[in-house]
Amino acid sequence: MGLWDLNPLAALDTPAGRRSWLADLCASIPRAADKNDLLDQIDNALLACAPVGDTATLESLGKRYRDQVDKAGELHDRVNRVAHTSLPEVWVGDTSTLASDGVAAAARAATKMSEAFQGGAKALHALADALSAAKKQDADGRAKMRQAQQKLGPRDSFFDIGSLILTDQEKAERKADLAAGRTLAADGADLMHKAAAAADDAVRAAARDLNKWAAEARAGKMHTGGLTALDRLMLADTSGKDGAADLNEILTANDLERSGRAMDQLSPADRARMDQLLAGAKTPQEKAYLMKALAAGHSVDDIGTFDGKIHGKDPAWLQRHLTPIVTKADSLKDEGTDPLYGSNMNTQLQSFDGQQWAQGGDGQDGTCVASTTVAARALVDPVYALSLTGGPSGQEDDPTAFRQRLVAEQHRVHLEGHGGANWDGMNTDNQSVVSNKEISPETGSSYSVHRVGDADSRRDILPQIEKSVAEGRPVPFDAEGTTNGKWNGHSMMIVGQEGDKLEIYNPWGQTTWISEDDFVNGGMAKASDNRYHDPYAIHLPQD
Repeated sequence: MGLWDLNPLAALDTPAGRRSWLADLCASIPRAADKNDLLDQIDNALLACAPVGDTATLESLGKRYRDQVDKAGELHDRVNRVAHTSLPEVWVGDTSTLASDGVAAAARAATKMSEAFQGGAKALHALADALSAAKKQDADGRAKMRQAQQKLGPRDSFFDIGSLILTDQEKAERKADLAAGRTLAADGADLMHKAAAAADDAVRAAARDLNKWAAEARAGKMHTGGLTALDRLMLADTSGKDGAADLNEILTANDLERSGRAMDQLSPADRARMDQLLAGAKTPQEKAYLMKALAAGHSVDDIGTFDGKIHGKDPAWLQRHLTPIVTKADSLKDEGTDPLYGSNMNTQLQSFDGQQWAQGGDGQDGTCVASTTVAARALVDPVYALSLTGGPSGQEDDPTAFRQRLVAEQHRVHLEGHGGANWDGMNTDNQSVVSNKEISPETGSSYSVHRVGDADSRRDILPQIEKSVAEGRPVPFDAEGTTNGKWNGHSMMIVGQEGDKLEIYNPWGQTTWISEDDFVNGGMAKASDNRYHDPYAIHLPQD
């Protein structure tokens, strides 16, 4: 029994609840049996409040954000002039190169700041416009509801015997009034539901976009006083060698915050050692991976050992060994779906030296939960990733040895989660156990399972998913479907978000992008195949 069963009006406390409430009435009002039944349903519809929100305030905030865009653009231009004119005149040699890198990072940060203000303004203005339209549509719907009430007249009482002596013409008129009232009420409910849905969607879209832009304010996430502003800027700006730079930053917003906090908590001796390791890094990428290891909870001793394995390696080597998922610039391109299997044509294989990060090494065994968990941990912990790709020495470049280690680790986690015999399946509760044991220490967030068996519950949880992913905390989920009467289940993971798109890692060793609508309305076949279309359980990181 749920809350709505105990108190039906509790549904009206949330935008999603009002949307669902009105959707049910859209279905039941056209079937109202008599006048009193129809009047009751009209009263129920009018219990739902109109879309809320002060559009004038939203417009004012949006204008304030937009006013900052020109200032950020001016800052970019000034920084860019320094990079191309002033620096070469003042500095030469290696110092000039390092300074130029720093100024270039500052210029990119200014551009991102401008984009964030622009994006924030756009989100707020879009929300204001959508709420304004929804309020008008809701008002029109309520007007039709009141017209229906007037058409129907007062409620028939239990003792009303007038209907027993009506003439045939009077009965026909009453029937016509009921039909007209039903039509008016149905139209009104439809308008109110559309308004509630539009407002709900607009609020979710604004929350999604603003959370994304907040996560993009990357340098400000690292609050340690021990690094200079330039250090923080460079760390936030550093991406892997391959793939789109803004989709492959090494340090996520969560990494930046956790590493900064960890730096401040180090003992003076450990802090001095960490500073020395960072100062000795040969590339910005090497320095970023050291900080990512700190964010994942490793001690300075462990990071020193890790540094000995990666020190001096070029950015391509570092990305190949330490980042299991690389997002290509063209990965968002929509190339349609396979007509036979329903899966996206545009998928990206995620491999180490040609060996995919796949369950069982070839995608064939049933360790999807364990394999998703292993990939999630490798994604947030470069020390762990290197143990799989580079072996004990960290220096290996052997895809066969990588496959052996990967499968052994998948099987270890499968047994840890009491998975089925013959490496076949793991239940949802045990998946939460292994997520908390294997991923939580690296992200600092515990995982809890949320059942999402219908479109409303999936829509409701989307903002939390997208906030977690924007901050750099992967979100495992389970999808299901039925084929020829047989239930099928599969575990995958949400690892990225851009606009209304979600990047999905499938432990068959690939990633692809789907839409929010696909996630809400059972389109997960695009990330897998027609056997698994409905998400039913989300393992969500808790703040």
